[in-house]
Amino acid sequence: MREVTLRIRHRGGPESEVSARHPDVTLRSVSSMTGRGSEKKRIVELRGPTEEIEVFVDEFGASEGVVEVKPLSPITGTHAYVAVVVEGDGWEGIRERLSEMGIHYRTGTTISAGIERWTVYLEADDDLSAVIRELERGGNEVELARNVEMGSIERPPALPAAGILDGLTARQREVLATAIAIGYYDHGRGVGVEDVAEELGLGSTTVWEHLSRAESTIMNALFDRFEA
Repeated sequence: MREVTLRIRHRGGPESEVSARHPDVTLRSVSSMTGRGSEKKRIVELRGPTEEIEVFVDEFGASEGVVEVKPLSPITGTHAYVAVVVEGDGWEGIRERLSEMGIHYRTGTTISAGIERWTVYLEADDDLSAVIRELERGGNEVELARNVEMGSIERPPALPAAGILDGLTARQREVLATAIAIGYYDHGRGVGVEDVAEELGLGSTTVWEHLSRAESTIMNALFDRFEA
């Protein structure tokens, strides 16, 4: 059996479409889809700036096929749990396509900047190319991120750092390096975004945006390393 990780831009999928417009918000599924009849419900976690999460929830709730998006607690911090109800009839997500093909997949899918990350498990006689073609139907874009024999998977004691910072812009590297240098990530130091902004001579909002994007890029890269 092989473990395969795919990055999918799901065209027409409301979660991916709204996520593409709000790259600072990461969505993670934390429950299975439940419900009988035409309406299905699940719980997702949203992470990002409070204002962006609020806009994400409003836009997602107004998307076609979405019946209700209800925060399970007030959105006051950098993450929120949200109950999502969708119309099950005619709803064709990546999950449904994999199920129809009889492909096993890992729960807890994440979506960031419009890209859904799926880990699937293929038997020796499964045709990966055919699976990708089926997932690409309707204009979806599918990128193969990882394809390994499960018997060869080892969990190393440490993650290789090479390549993790490759996705950062020069400015993001500068802001992140400054934040690290002055103790922004040291617990208990009391160093905030304003301190990083003062050090760089930039606005606090600008620094927050650079750090948020840099952290998202790094965490996504680390996710792939964990998978490896």
